[in-house]
Amino acid sequence: MWDRLAEIEKRYEELDRQMADPEVASDVKTVRKLAREKAGLDDVVTLYRQYRKTARSLEETQGMLAGEKDEEMASLIRQETEGLESRLEKLEEDLKEALVPRDPNDEKDIIMEIRAGAGGEEAGLFAADLFRMYTRYAQTRGWFVKVMTANESGIGGFKEVIFEVTGNGAFSRLKYERGVHRVQRVPVTESSGRIHTSTATVAVLPEAEEVDVEVDPDDLRIDIFHSGGAGGQNVNKVATAVRITHLPTGMVVTCQDERSQLRNKNKAMAVLRARLLDIERSRQEAELTSQRRSQVGTGDRSEKIRTYNFPQDRLSDHRLDFNLHSLPHIMEGDLDHLIDALATSDRARQLQEQLA
Repeated sequence: MWDRLAEIEKRYEELDRQMADPEVASDVKTVRKLAREKAGLDDVVTLYRQYRKTARSLEETQGMLAGEKDEEMASLIRQETEGLESRLEKLEEDLKEALVPRDPNDEKDIIMEIRAGAGGEEAGLFAADLFRMYTRYAQTRGWFVKVMTANESGIGGFKEVIFEVTGNGAFSRLKYERGVHRVQRVPVTESSGRIHTSTATVAVLPEAEEVDVEVDPDDLRIDIFHSGGAGGQNVNKVATAVRITHLPTGMVVTCQDERSQLRNKNKAMAVLRARLLDIERSRQEAELTSQRRSQVGTGDRSEKIRTYNFPQDRLSDHRLDFNLHSLPHIMEGDLDHLIDALATSDRARQLQEQLA
């Protein structure tokens, strides 16, 4: 652990030198990248330096005690020694906690994508319920939600809805929601009262800035076309809808909700950058360890992470073997208790891995 801390301090000092270099200082993107990395090391380096300073003080105080003949003075020195030992233990624990890698995306705004899965119209209705749940949760946190694109089903559900959540720490909280959500209930479309099982997928993407993802314009094919569906004369008669195809990956993003071609293009590019960043992040995680599929928050959308059982008024999170009741409150956005449990479990696992 101490070798690693020394390496971190060395990197911290190197970042300081790079940012002071006039050539580097003139490149805004590079400075922002270096500053972000340096800020992520601040807490660890501060604690490490406090630990070493306290360790030196303890060593000096113990040396004073060895040569002290006066019992009263020796008693005072022993008290100071005990206080320094206690502080040193606390700093060591704090250092272990600080060594848990901080997700660099935690403070970012996010793009969420909810899609209906298996279950037909009921899956679309469940997707709409999840959208409403996250919208209500965002309101409780003081975050702002803006729909980027939506593909509605005929009875009030969503085949797909993509929306932006803007607010402090949005990714740090909602990243645990990505995966397959399953619902068990009697659909409004079911006349016989039979319980159906349906699914919806949730993707949570940290919003990527240009400094995070460089997209070569030559890699893009941009098509402009007339918007479809309801939206007024301007939306339907003027070619404002934008479809962007990322040629290297074949990824296609379409946006037609705005009346402005430029705004639709900007929205589509934001979604594309977020998806490309997510692909790169997933690739890096896969390279680090093949066992990460089972962990909280990997973003593996093929796994069922949660079941909403309405007949039994029970929410089961399968990553924690964790059950909650009062589904109506949860569906109204009362998610903090659940997200706190997921965050605590995730941090404990990471700390265990760091100390293994």
